[in-house]
Amino acid sequence: MLALKQATSVATAVRVSRLALPCRIVRCTLATLAEDPKSNFRIPLIDFSKFTEAKTVDEKRKTAQEIVDGFREVGFIYLDKHGIPGWQVENAFNKSAQFFSMPQETKDKLAWEDPRSNRGYVCVGRERVTQAHDATEIAALRAKAPDTKESMEIGRDWDPTWRNMWPQEPDARGFKQTMLDFFRARQLRPELESGDMLNLDESFFQDKIDGQWHNLRLLSYPPIRRSLLEKEGQARAGAHSDYGTLTLLFQDSVGGLEVQNPHTKEFQAAPPIPGTIVINAGDLLARWSNDVLRSTLHRVVAPPAKKVSDTETITPARQSIAFFCNPNFDAMISCLPNCGKEAKYDPVTTEQYIVRRLAETYA
Repeated sequence: MLALKQATSVATAVRVSRLALPCRIVRCTLATLAEDPKSNFRIPLIDFSKFTEAKTVDEKRKTAQEIVDGFREVGFIYLDKHGIPGWQVENAFNKSAQFFSMPQETKDKLAWEDPRSNRGYVCVGRERVTQAHDATEIAALRAKAPDTKESMEIGRDWDPTWRNMWPQEPDARGFKQTMLDFFRARQLRPELESGDMLNLDESFFQDKIDGQWHNLRLLSYPPIRRSLLEKEGQARAGAHSDYGTLTLLFQDSVGGLEVQNPHTKEFQAAPPIPGTIVINAGDLLARWSNDVLRSTLHRVVAPPAKKVSDTETITPARQSIAFFCNPNFDAMISCLPNCGKEAKYDPVTTEQYIVRRLAETYA
């Protein structure tokens, strides 16, 4: 049975999600989250303190079941009372804002260079997230409707091959240490004792996640005229799924995140809920679980805008911080033995899948 320590970081929330990884899902005790998909679609809000403060195994399983249901039915959950100090999140947002306020030429010195590294600064318009795979098609989308965001990508700082691209301390005081602390606090830990729940050997995942090949992404969405975001195909970030196993998203209060209803295919708002983390399953988790768990399309669109003239409005700036959880780059992602008799996907390593997707989406 999953034996988790007291939750003091997002890492604990991620370990709980391992409960949901494959497919011997515990017996459902709740109605499906999208029982009436046209009117009852919702992302579940889960009080994680009911897990960390549970007195019995059954109490823990009840909360775990809510997480399982969320990833099965929607692909997204809100996690409340997760144990992350508010000051730590606020500090990360402040340092992120300071970074993006640096002169453009200073940021450009840290430019993202290689999909194998996935580190460095990405200027507005360079990335075009999409589900397309053809380079020509993606280039056309980028030219017609580029993503109106900039980002800073940070990986494990001890990597022997790829180094993070840090600004000089005088340019962004305290930035490096703040982000290193934020990254370390959210690493996946190697303890995985979920064999009983998953009907697998309890050490099955240990050598597949212990390398901590995760990415911390700081995101800044500059103010933009609303009319520009209403053009065909345009968005602050186009519709896409995430590439890894789990994404932990910290939002500010501006809003704009939309999640595709898996049943109606319509996009519906996922508004910020103060103090919560939005967690969604990614492509590799879906492949591992043979699509029992959903990697759901989502996008960032224009939030409510401020009127600047009789004919024009402007959207406010938006910030978010995403932590992308990835298996080891050499881990083979293939259908788990208890996730159906026929695999929907060919086996692929983490590196093969993620590097290919990154190479496709960056100019």
